[in-house]
Amino acid sequence: MGGLKNLSQWLTWQENLHSQEIDLGLERIQRVYTKLFPNGVPFATITVAGTNGKGSTIAFIESIYQKSPFKVAKFTSPHILNYNERFSVNNAQATDGQICTAFEQIELIRGDISLTYFEFSTLAALLIFAKQKVDIAILEVGLGGRLDSTNVVNTDVAVITNIAIDHVDYLGDTRELIGHEKSGIMRANTPCVCGDVNPPDSITRYANTIGAWLEFVQHPYTGLISLKGEHQQQNAALAALCVDKLNNKFKVSKQAIQQGLAAAQLNGRFQIKNINNKQFIFDVAHNEAAVKALTKELAKDEQPTLAIFSALKDKNISSMIKAISPLIDQWLLAPLTVHRAADMSFLVDQFPLKESVRSCQSMSSAIEQALQQRSNQRIIVFGSFHVVADALKVLK
Repeated sequence: MGGLKNLSQWLTWQENLHSQEIDLGLERIQRVYTKLFPNGVPFATITVAGTNGKGSTIAFIESIYQKSPFKVAKFTSPHILNYNERFSVNNAQATDGQICTAFEQIELIRGDISLTYFEFSTLAALLIFAKQKVDIAILEVGLGGRLDSTNVVNTDVAVITNIAIDHVDYLGDTRELIGHEKSGIMRANTPCVCGDVNPPDSITRYANTIGAWLEFVQHPYTGLISLKGEHQQQNAALAALCVDKLNNKFKVSKQAIQQGLAAAQLNGRFQIKNINNKQFIFDVAHNEAAVKALTKELAKDEQPTLAIFSALKDKNISSMIKAISPLIDQWLLAPLTVHRAADMSFLVDQFPLKESVRSCQSMSSAIEQALQQRSNQRIIVFGSFHVVADALKVLK
């Protein structure tokens, strides 16, 4: 691959290398991983699965370790504004050069094994973190758990945030089935912590079958945090429990835990910006459970609200709209440029009352209209990572 000079060329090439965008299974990546890391990765790992709350829980864990002497890395997806966000070491994003060097290493060793875009990024993360000699890496599961490429690593602590209905084509259409898929990140004689307040039985069953040490969060965290929403108190408690499980190897003081939880920040989770005397709230909520949590937070301060919304076609869009509709006075629908996007006429059809819904030509047109109207001071931008990314790019 001598012709690939820069990061965007590499990413375009990767997008077209493998026939399917999502192709779950560990057989291909396992072969490459074993060549790159014959003895496994040289750092401790925390693997985080769950339907919602993965990003927030990871932000809490990372923030705690940043208040300690340990070098901590995180691999997350998808990104909001640029690909480099996926890889961070002590809160600094990887450079284009570091990422391209990792890609070159993978390409040298891959042979004829076809890898997906996500498998490339997973392996690149592990190479970058090894080179930077991190102590702990937090890995966010892309989809499910059992067959996700992050599961190629034998984790030191498995974390399951919660189980809700999403990605039914890949993971099943019940919480029990989805719980089983997420449980696949557990390992025998290794801690697993879970933050679900009403966990499906499949999680306990799986832990018992393989002999993992499973523990559930008993109470939400009651201390100070800066991420908004009651569900974030639960995620904070889960993060603290996770850190506790590694405490014999990576000792963290109670004070570091409190400071870390208080300091954690995360873009796109009830992120507030004031623009032209209007309050914009950006939230990546993209399934019914996440939208319900968002609705609960919005309801604490009821006021006329406009929504800028779009979604991917494989989501249960009508249930998302139904969950938040009572709080929304006006809707502006913006098209997404990704191929999994729901088309505009389909989106409009999901609204029982059409008079408060308007389709826009583009995200910039939606934002322009939102800023011009006078009746709603609060504007919520949600429905997908892509919606938030597009909006933030326009508003830059």
